[in-house]
Amino acid sequence: MHQLYGIDVESGVLRERTWRWLQVRILGLISAESRLARHFEPPPKRSPAPRR
Repeated sequence: MHQLYGIDVESGVLRERTWRWLQVRILGLISAESRLARHFEPPPKRSPAPRR
C-alpha cells in the first residue's frame, strides 16, 4: 500500500497553516519510508578496500 502526500502550494493552504504544521508534515515524511527520506539518508558506508 502506497500513501501519497502532497501540498498544493498554489491553493493558498499554507497561508492558513502555521510553520509548525509544515514542520510536522516534513518531519513525518523524513521519518517514514518515502522518497524524501531516501533522498536525505546518509550514503551507505563503504567497506575498506582489501589489503594486498
